[in-house]
Amino acid sequence: MTDDVVNNVVHADVPDPRRWFALVVIAIAQLMVVLDASIVNIALPHAALPRALGGLAIAPKNYQWAITAYTLTFGGFLLLGGRVGDYMGRKKAFLIGLVGFAGASLLGGFSVNQQMLFGARALQGVFGALLAPAALSLISITFTDSKERAKAFGVYGALSGVGAAIGLIAGGLLTQYLSWRWCLFVNTPMAIIALFLAIPNVHESKVEGHPHYDVPGALTATLGMVSIVFGVSQASTYGWGSLSAWPYIALGVGLLFVFFQIESRVKSPLLPLRLLTDRVRAGSYLSQVFVGLGLFGMFLFLTFYFQDVHQYSAVKSGLLYMPFSVGVILGAGATSQILPKIGPRLIATAGSLMGAFGLLLLSFLAPNSSYLTRVMPAMIIASLGLGATFVAVASTALFNVRTDDAGAASAVLNTAQQIGGSFGTAIQNTIYVTGASAFVTAALRPGLTTATLGVVRVAGAVHGYDLAFRFGALMVFLAAASFYLLVNIDQHHLGQHDEVVASS
Repeated sequence: MTDDVVNNVVHADVPDPRRWFALVVIAIAQLMVVLDASIVNIALPHAALPRALGGLAIAPKNYQWAITAYTLTFGGFLLLGGRVGDYMGRKKAFLIGLVGFAGASLLGGFSVNQQMLFGARALQGVFGALLAPAALSLISITFTDSKERAKAFGVYGALSGVGAAIGLIAGGLLTQYLSWRWCLFVNTPMAIIALFLAIPNVHESKVEGHPHYDVPGALTATLGMVSIVFGVSQASTYGWGSLSAWPYIALGVGLLFVFFQIESRVKSPLLPLRLLTDRVRAGSYLSQVFVGLGLFGMFLFLTFYFQDVHQYSAVKSGLLYMPFSVGVILGAGATSQILPKIGPRLIATAGSLMGAFGLLLLSFLAPNSSYLTRVMPAMIIASLGLGATFVAVASTALFNVRTDDAGAASAVLNTAQQIGGSFGTAIQNTIYVTGASAFVTAALRPGLTTATLGVVRVAGAVHGYDLAFRFGALMVFLAAASFYLLVNIDQHHLGQHDEVVASS
């Protein structure tokens, strides 16, 4: 009997004595991957400055690619990354992902032009796609007791939600007191710490058998999503009636159709379609997509609201997200305690409704709205609800999944969030640009002074933000509806699932 088999047998019967140390390692890696989707937001105005002022002279129309270059490659290759981890070994994939992510972050920090920055961000996404599904699979395999697993998912869920807000806070501090480049450099020491902690504390697990990697599926999925997002971004610049947008969108839809055809026929698909035929898992994934569609844009447009409308500094803008971070931590922590008692369905539904209500409150901002009375209460309501939602969704995403599909199922959950965020950011940016432009056009009158025109433009920008927030609120409301209608299990079903996992 091999060492791996012995370890797996022992693991099935006795809890891993180093499981909590392993969770610390996984938490560091998860935080690093999630916060990188947002940490560049606040740094972007500084990175876009002329070269003489320390920037890369990034054109405004290209700002979003510093974000979507990461989220698209991350989401597009997550399925392949999950499958690689299944066969190569989840610990090995985790370690390679850490090293690669650290290297790509260094490359981005030393960027000499915008193309190098966007390329480094895309490379970060590729290695993040290897790292993230391995992390979630390791949690599922390491923690076999339902109460302990709920606590572990509580940590994972909290970091999934709070990571974006922490990224904005860290981005503000690093940009103002060091340099925008440190928003990328900071990942390297985090990855090195996680690497050295992982070697003695994380145990290997993998699926036996000859590996089959679906590279055509990964390429068609990623190129399809990139094409659609690029088409949507073109619409924000040239309008939906322009021919600049629809050919890319049509090409993307066609590539995604080809992707699903490939998945239905290849021997070892990236996305085993059986993962989507279970209504519990399908509901979890769909809810995660809707949350991503609504949430990622909130960070982007609130940052513009703070810096462009209220003229706050980068560090102050970042720190204003602190209530959101605390709210997600509290919501996730409380959920990890009550999840085994009342089950995920009520928690995720109520939490998503709270998130939708918080975003709806944000959609009534005015240029002179007070942070303490208008912004912060909305952020607290949304964060408490979404913190609960992340934990409940993570606990059901691997429900009744086969052992050899654990990596793929984990990857689908992460993919759902990242793809939702990519599409949501692009769609909300289009809504913002269109709404702001229409507001300013309607308000223009002959003889307007320069000062009055400036006021009109600020009001138009805030109107565009409000429309984007309303779209976000609608998406998170749909997340609540999806989870309630599809995820028809309670705490007893989760307990039965844990017994199956422990005996498998």
